Amino acid sequence: MKNMKKSLAVLFAMALTASVASAADIYVSLETGKNKNEGTKEAPLKNLWKALENAKVGDTIHLAEGNYPGKMKQGWFMMDKPVSIIGGYSKDFAERNPLTHKTMFQPLNENNDKKGTGLGLLHLEFDKTNNAPKGFNMVIDGLIFDDGFASSFHATKGKPEGLDTGMWLQGPAKNINDPFASPDRYGIYSATASRGEGDITIQNCTFVNIGNYGLNLNWYKGKVNVINNVFCNTRMIGANVTCSAAAPSVEWEFAKNTVLYTWSRISDLGDMGFGVRTNTGVTANIHDNIIGLNVLTGFDNTKGDPKKKITKLDGNVFFLNRGSDVQMTISPSIAKVRVDGFEDLEGTDGIESIEDNVDLKDPKVFEGRLNPTYLNAFLSMKYSESTKVPENQANALRGVLGLPLQGTIKTNVEMFANRYPMEDSLKLFGAMAGKGAQLPEGATAVAVPVSGTNLAPVSNPEPK
Repeated sequence: MKNMKKSLAVLFAMALTASVASAADIYVSLETGKNKNEGTKEAPLKNLWKALENAKVGDTIHLAEGNYPGKMKQGWFMMDKPVSIIGGYSKDFAERNPLTHKTMFQPLNENNDKKGTGLGLLHLEFDKTNNAPKGFNMVIDGLIFDDGFASSFHATKGKPEGLDTGMWLQGPAKNINDPFASPDRYGIYSATASRGEGDITIQNCTFVNIGNYGLNLNWYKGKVNVINNVFCNTRMIGANVTCSAAAPSVEWEFAKNTVLYTWSRISDLGDMGFGVRTNTGVTANIHDNIIGLNVLTGFDNTKGDPKKKITKLDGNVFFLNRGSDVQMTISPSIAKVRVDGFEDLEGTDGIESIEDNVDLKDPKVFEGRLNPTYLNAFLSMKYSESTKVPENQANALRGVLGLPLQGTIKTNVEMFANRYPMEDSLKLFGAMAGKGAQLPEGATAVAVPVSGTNLAPVSNPEPK
């Protein structure tokens, strides 16, 4: 029996080696390719969806610059097998620079009615049985996910002076000039029921103007590496990783990312708005990130049982998160703590390490990199509501019977998830040496004008 097990292990290893050895490179260029081509560098395919259909487990798709619209312009892509996608190439693949040769998923509102309802701009959904792929190592590198032109924004409400849109609108509401409501989808999403035992690395990507979580990975088994990305202007959560297996089996490294402007669930600014969140069954190592300007908190540890997850939170830079820098469950309540009070969280359930985290010491690192109009509006915004209870016969009768009175609540919010300029989000790469998103290898910095962006006089604001 031992010899049989050993033979099976050898055969499996040989099969895995053969699979890796036979992995193919597929080239796609929206401008110069044709779908009847072979997919080589000299004869690339035209569409990413075609390459995804043709690809086999372990293949790598090299994606040239351009705005890829999806099949029939539906605005999203299905990945039903683990393959790698590397973007940022020039149209002829002569050079690679993700910040200048922009490889974008930037759909339009007018196409929101197309067939298919992907939950993410990139929707991962592998086999849901034990036949799911195992032993893979896939990479998503150098892509820009921007849903800001597929969403709908109010024409006038919540529109500070100088911004090109009003507040983000959740469906079914829509701007009269937009054919369709906001799609309300993730940047990258993997289905909860999806199986697969392997590793994924997401690096050098930009998630901007996402109407739902920037990244929502429901991973079964393996390692999740989220390294050197920008998350800017997402809703509810910037980055979220969960374990969908019964036993904890996901290791998550979240390092050198910049996470800014995560908005609340709805425009009352009352719940969610987390830069990063950890979940039950995940061992997370969160380090060397810049996490700031999030509506509720920079890092959230309140989801699930804190005793069933392990988190290291070390060497991060926090600044101007409206509610707190960290919130976590300390039974029977939830603690909301600024970075200067992190020592009080040592030994908290699930927290293995919380060292060397700091507040932003030099605001000038963001000079010319943060859009000053958007920043000023965010730091200055106020939320208010007023209640009107009419003195009518119906309310008089309710009062006599001890029933609650009925009225109307009018809210006023000065901004909510307004579209952020995508080009400005790229300026966030390389803002601070060693912390947050660095310049991708081989990339040159996006031109950064000196505009006098200054955070120094601003204290931590209150949520409302």
